Amino acid sequence: MAEVTLDLRGMPKAEAYAELKRHAEAVLEGLSDEIAAMATMSCLLHHAFGHLWTGFYRVVQPGKLLLVGPYQGTLGCLEIAFGRGVCGTAAATRETMVVPDVHAFPGHITCDGRSQSEIVVPVFNPRRELIAVLDIDSEHKATFDEEDRRALEELMGWFSRQR
Repeated sequence: MAEVTLDLRGMPKAEAYAELKRHAEAVLEGLSDEIAAMATMSCLLHHAFGHLWTGFYRVVQPGKLLLVGPYQGTLGCLEIAFGRGVCGTAAATRETMVVPDVHAFPGHITCDGRSQSEIVVPVFNPRRELIAVLDIDSEHKATFDEEDRRALEELMGWFSRQR
């Protein structure tokens, strides 16, 4: 398959995510490297939906610290402690965070002042260990909903499968 990025912004969300999942599965087929997969998924998601910032914060000290990358977009925060901001909260709770207005989230960390809403999805390996969180920021309020949560959690399931 030709490795191309898709622009899915004109499609209904459910159809766009289904197409993105098929495309990502095909592009990642046979790959076992987590970092290469994170880079590829960041790119595919970022270009498919035109988000402000799309990427991963990887667990570098379990239960303590996340480190930025790979990602697409402007500069991200380099390190985030577990329990701090949206990413750190998602890492600490191991639950997806959908934040319609980042300015209303207590302790939100501002990496790019244009960010208005955010979704953060925990990423697990096959042993159910947290290896990263997927962070997506939008310039618009209330961009993300339960449909995004479900689809992104399913997409991040790639990392929890044995290869």
